[in-house]
Amino acid sequence: MAQPTISDVHVDQVLSNISVAYTQELDRFVAPKVFPSVPVSKQSDKYYTYTQADFMRDQAELRAPGTESAGSGYNLSTATYSSMVYALHKDISDQVRANSDDPLNPDADATRFLTQQMLLRQEIDWASNYFTTSVWGTDSTPSTLWSAASGSTPIADIQAGMNTVLTNTGYLPNKLVISYKVFSILKNHADFVDRFKYTTSDSVTTDLMARVLGLDEVLVMSGIKNSADEGASASYAQIGDRDALLVHSASSPSLLTPTGGYNFVWSGLNSSGGMGSNTAVSRFRMEHLRSDRVEIQSAWDFKVVSSALGYFFSNPVAA
Repeated sequence: MAQPTISDVHVDQVLSNISVAYTQELDRFVAPKVFPSVPVSKQSDKYYTYTQADFMRDQAELRAPGTESAGSGYNLSTATYSSMVYALHKDISDQVRANSDDPLNPDADATRFLTQQMLLRQEIDWASNYFTTSVWGTDSTPSTLWSAASGSTPIADIQAGMNTVLTNTGYLPNKLVISYKVFSILKNHADFVDRFKYTTSDSVTTDLMARVLGLDEVLVMSGIKNSADEGASASYAQIGDRDALLVHSASSPSLLTPTGGYNFVWSGLNSSGGMGSNTAVSRFRMEHLRSDRVEIQSAWDFKVVSSALGYFFSNPVAA
């Protein structure tokens, strides 16, 4: 006897309460959090730098009655910044908008997509230029990798790095930036686990790591990039690789304040906030295309101010 089939009684439609998009959340990216941001009114300009050695030299002397005090001074020079403007757009045709089903929202989706792209660009820019060797005052690879089954001492290695920065600058690092591969090793390492196994059943977090190390913050890089061209098979990799950076970073920009780096953000662009850069998202009509264009542009210049305030661990864990 003939009966209606499942496909006869139901026509598949797009669900209006879910969709799947591989967007990465803001907290996966560390670039806006490592260096303090400095709003600048000009796209490029100069800033003053003082010679560190002059401030660390012991020059005060005993003064005999009726004699002049010992004289001294310091050297002053300038350095430059140049905030580069990055931009990207996505067009939304009238036909696509008119024909879109729920839950699609072409305008909101385009804005989220472009914001993701700019975050990715900023993270790759910071990582490729400052989360690498030959940038900071010291490059080091532990004699026993932190991923070794036994014998590794990540806390002692990190403390040694902090002492090196203190000796060379008079300032202690206050931030540790680590890739997720490094974090996944450290959070299970006996050096950290043994500190808390009798006081908490929770897993080791970045806050607990910072407390043990005497740092203000531990930042974990967990952003992912696809290095393949469009249409080719995707090639995914973690942006942070297998490295770690100790750095002294000022809580906010100010005069006569040492810091490992600054992020010069050009205020010539309207700021929407949240990315450590002046970012403008705009929508305007492209009448000849019968489309609306959603465009994002952002301006920044990450700049090492004092390389001696950073200590870089190159590949402290195995691949």
